[in-house]
Amino acid sequence: MAMETEATSGGGALRETWRLARGWYVAAPWTAWGLTAVAVVLTLLQIALSYAFSDWQRDAFDALEKRDAMAFQGQLWWFVALTLLSMAVAVGRLWARQVLAFLWRRWLVLKLQGAMLLNHRHYRMEMGEGGADNPDQRIGENTRWATIMTVDLVLGLLHSVALFACFAGLLWHLSGTLELAIGGTVIALPGSMLIAAALYSGVGALVVWRVGRAMPRIHLDRNQAEADHRFALLRIREHSEGIALIRGEADEERGLARAYRKVEAAMLRLLRSERQLMWLGAGYMAVAGVLPLLLGAPRFFAGAITLGVLMQMTQAFVEVTRALSWFVENWPRLADWRGHVVRVVELERACEAADGRADAPGIVIGPGEALTLTGLSLGTACGRALVAEAAITLRPGERVLVTGESGSGKSTLFRAIAGIWPWGQGGIAVPDRTATLFMPQRPYLPLGSLRAALAYPAAAETFPAEAAAAALRRCRLAALVPQLEVVARWDRVLSLGEQQRLAFARLLLHRPRWVFMDEATSALDEANQAAMFALFQAELAGAALLSIGHRPGLDRYHDRVLALRPAPGGARLERVMPAVSLWPVEAFRRGAA
Repeated sequence: MAMETEATSGGGALRETWRLARGWYVAAPWTAWGLTAVAVVLTLLQIALSYAFSDWQRDAFDALEKRDAMAFQGQLWWFVALTLLSMAVAVGRLWARQVLAFLWRRWLVLKLQGAMLLNHRHYRMEMGEGGADNPDQRIGENTRWATIMTVDLVLGLLHSVALFACFAGLLWHLSGTLELAIGGTVIALPGSMLIAAALYSGVGALVVWRVGRAMPRIHLDRNQAEADHRFALLRIREHSEGIALIRGEADEERGLARAYRKVEAAMLRLLRSERQLMWLGAGYMAVAGVLPLLLGAPRFFAGAITLGVLMQMTQAFVEVTRALSWFVENWPRLADWRGHVVRVVELERACEAADGRADAPGIVIGPGEALTLTGLSLGTACGRALVAEAAITLRPGERVLVTGESGSGKSTLFRAIAGIWPWGQGGIAVPDRTATLFMPQRPYLPLGSLRAALAYPAAAETFPAEAAAAALRRCRLAALVPQLEVVARWDRVLSLGEQQRLAFARLLLHRPRWVFMDEATSALDEANQAAMFALFQAELAGAALLSIGHRPGLDRYHDRVLALRPAPGGARLERVMPAVSLWPVEAFRRGAA
C-alpha cells in the first residue's frame, strides 16, 4: 500500500504520530500538557544532576590525586545525597512517562473502537476491499507499543538534546586548543574533544543507517505475519466444532504451520539485522569511554590538566557522544515503532474509507411512515448485480414475506434495509429506527449473562428480571429461567434453535413496531415456528413484519408474498399468491397449542 511506503519513512511516521497525539492533547489538554510538563521538568532535572555528578567526579579525583582524605570523605557524602536525589527524579520521570503513555493509549483505543463501530464501519470494512486486517491486534497491541514507544523516544530525544546542550560547552572549555602542524604551518584547533565526539558519533550513525535501513520494512512484515498467525488460531477456536466434526485437524495444522513459517521468516531477517547492529553497538560506547583518555593523556602527562579534569573531560566526552548517538542507540526501536504506527494509522484510515465506500454507490435512505423501497438495485462490492429495481411498501401492521432461491439476494435486501449494505442505488424510506428490530438467521449473543443477551442491545437492567423470565417461558425456554444471571458463552451453550427462540424472547421485551426477519425460524420445527409467529397475533399484534426466507409453509403467516425471480441484470421482485392461506386463525391456533 502507498500509505505503508510513506509512513515507514521517518517524516511520515512523525507526522502521523503527531496527528494521533494532537487529538488527545486537544481532548484532554490539562492532563496531557500537565503530564508532559512534569516529564520535561524531571528530564531537565536529571540532566542537572548529571552535571552535578560531573563536578563531583572532578573534585573526588582531585582529592584522590592530592591524597586529601577529609576532602574525599566530604565528596562521598555529597555522592550519597546526589544518588538519593537522582533515584527520586528517575522514579518520578518513569512515573510521568508511564502515565502519559497509559492515558494516551486509553484515549486512542476508545477513539479507534468508536470509529470502527460508527455507522456500521466494522461491517463495511469486513465486506469491502482495502479494509485493515486484524483490527483486534491493531487496537489491542499496536496502540500499546505505538504510544509507549513514542513517549519513550520523544523524552529520550529531549534528554539527549538537553544532555548535549549541558555538556557541549563544558567539553569545549575543557578541551583547550589543539595545535596541529601541517606543512610547517601550525593550526590552532579549539574544542578538539567536542569535534572528535561529533565525528565519532556521525560515523557511528552513518554505519547504523547503512546496516539497519531495512529494519522498518522487516518490522512491518513481522507485525503482519504475527497478526495473520494469531487470526488463524482464533479461527480454529471459533470454528472448533466444525473442524472436529469434519476431522480437519490435519489441514488446520498445515495451515498454522504455513502461517508460522511467515512469522519465522520475518523474525530471522530481524534477528540477522539485530546481530549486525550488535557488532557496532557492543564496542561503540566502550571505545567512547577510552578515546577521550587517549586524546587527553598527553595534556595530563604534561601537567596541563589535573586527574580530576581529565576524568571530568572523559565523562563530558561520553555524555556528548551518548547525546549525539541517540539515533545509533535507538535505531532498532525506531524501526519497530514505525511498524506499530503504520498499523494504527491504517486502521484509522480504513474506518474513514468505509464511509467513502458507503457514500459512493447512491442508495438514498430517508425517513418514512412506512417501509418503502423505490427502484432499489443492489450488487456486490465487486460490481455483480444481485437485485434490480425492487419496490416494496410495508405499512404498519402488515406482514410481508419475501422468498427466492438461495443466492437470489434476499439477505442482501435485508442488509440494505438495515442500512449496512452500501453497494447499489435507489431509495429506501425507513420508519423510526428506534422502533425497529432486525432478526438475522443466527442471532448475536454478546458476552455476559443470559439476561444481558436477552436484553441486547439495551443494558441488562433495562428490563425487570420478571419480564425477562416471562419472555423466556412464552418462547418455550422455561428451562433457562434459573440461569438468567449466569455468565457463559451462550452462543455455544445454546443450540441454534434455542438461540432463535431467544431472539423472539428479546423481541417480546423490546416490543418494536417494525420487525425484519431473515430466516429467523430456519432452525425451528413446525410447532415451535408456529408458536413464534403466534406472537404477532397476540403480544405483538399491530407490529409490521417483513420476513425473508424460502422455507415451505412460511406464507401462511403473512398477508402478502413477494418472490425474487432470477433475471439478467439482477433478480426481480414479483408478487405471488400464498400456496396455503391459514392466516390468521388456524396458523395462530396451532402456535398457541
